[in-house]
Amino acid sequence: MITIALSKGRIFEETLPLLKAAGIEVLEDPETSRKLILTTNQPNVRVLVVRATDVPTYVQYGGADMGITGKDTLLEHGSQGLYQPLDLQIAKCRISVAVRSGFDYANMVKKGSRLTVATKYV
Repeated sequence: MITIALSKGRIFEETLPLLKAAGIEVLEDPETSRKLILTTNQPNVRVLVVRATDVPTYVQYGGADMGITGKDTLLEHGSQGLYQPLDLQIAKCRISVAVRSGFDYANMVKKGSRLTVATKYV
């Protein structure tokens, strides 16, 4: 039995076509099912649905054979004992700048003003 750890959301959705191309189709929708382990059309493959930050932990400690998560999650986790064989080129993130209406962002940056950035990252 091969267990693949995935997180709900964008990574899960963008992984489904990759799994399908490999002949693996998840038989249940994680958005409507409360199950943590989802069956697939392959009797020897199952999908474990966990929080994105838990994917490396499940793989590291043997709860899953492999997992798909973001590079940021791997870096924050430390990646001890994990092998990162492939960048799947999915779930790319972007940085967006939002300012209040009428705020001249470009001019303030040129003047060297201190700007406050809201982020989840340290």
